[in-house]
Amino acid sequence: MSITLLRDLSWSSATAGFVAVLVGFTSSVAIVFQAAQALGATPEQITSWMWALGLGMGLCTALPSLILKQPVMVAWSTPGAAVLASAGMVGGFSMAQAVGAFVVCAALIILVGVTGWFERVMNRIPVAIASALLAGVLARFGLQAFAAAHDALLLVVLMLLAYLLGRRWSPRYAVPLTLLVGVLTAASQGQLHTSALSVSWAVPVFTAPVFTWSAVVSLALPLFVVTMASQNLPGVAAIRHAGYDMPISKLITLTGVATLVLAPFGAFALNLSAITAAICMGEEAHADKAKRYTAAVVCGALYIAIGLVGAAVTGVLLAFPSALVLAIAGLALLGSIGGGLHTALKDETHREAALITFLVTLSGVVVAGIGSAFWGVVAGALALGVQRLGLRKSTP
Repeated sequence: MSITLLRDLSWSSATAGFVAVLVGFTSSVAIVFQAAQALGATPEQITSWMWALGLGMGLCTALPSLILKQPVMVAWSTPGAAVLASAGMVGGFSMAQAVGAFVVCAALIILVGVTGWFERVMNRIPVAIASALLAGVLARFGLQAFAAAHDALLLVVLMLLAYLLGRRWSPRYAVPLTLLVGVLTAASQGQLHTSALSVSWAVPVFTAPVFTWSAVVSLALPLFVVTMASQNLPGVAAIRHAGYDMPISKLITLTGVATLVLAPFGAFALNLSAITAAICMGEEAHADKAKRYTAAVVCGALYIAIGLVGAAVTGVLLAFPSALVLAIAGLALLGSIGGGLHTALKDETHREAALITFLVTLSGVVVAGIGSAFWGVVAGALALGVQRLGLRKSTP
């Protein structure tokens, strides 16, 4: 298996894996830290959270990718972390109660995975709506890439030029070239924050769960709902848009089991990813679709390293300026955004509903604590239902 992996691995897929970790980690790690602090975590417990999350994401990404030979991408629940941060600040929950809520959330994820309920719901969503959902989720990163030019014009312009030239002469290496140009430009301007670099091993801290109704209602249920609606929903859309046939229910179950095992150490919720999945499943990762799993394996290995080595890898990732992270994310996702919009809008019968899905998702609206990915699908399904109702009434 290792020989096959080395044979299939390429510079572009390795870079895609690194960019996925860079984008996924730096874009949301601050929210995870806020969630842990809001629940009263000590510095040792925060380190344990990173150990559990890194190990969980890494193993759930790398191992299934190696077995299925497909890029399975798993991440922590960013909206889930936001829920924990807000609830923790006002609810006064202890870390033990929070861990109990993590366990309940994990059990619910396992339930919908084992029963296949979630996959059956996904099977009823039209391809155009799912593609519009994915494009809406990804387009926010595309907008942020160019908005970053407001604070780092030279950096973004040079990275854009590198990407365009790379796409023109060597599409396979466009993203690695763009990343290299970004790093060199940031270094020349003194924008690399090397002071964060340090070497230390992460030590897991076990917290025995305590189960209370208030924590279940205020933490576990909202955590479960936003993880399924705002993370797993677009995650499955990314998989299907890329043309992969994966055992969705089994993968959902796997994320639930991993969350359950690692919950006492700080793994609050693991789920299928959409943003990093689009990076590792696109043509930029590898020209051969059958070999893009190597990008996911690299991503998983780096996540494990983050968990084990802790501050050392964290410092490397945090050394990059935010403008560079935003720019490489948006540029690496351009192909996926364009592909999602093409699939969503090519069928005239679904075009209006897909466009509504895209715009609602892109808006970032949050209603009842649930993110725009869920409401985008709801709005698109409603538009499609009204459209079909009108067609039936007009039919003699």
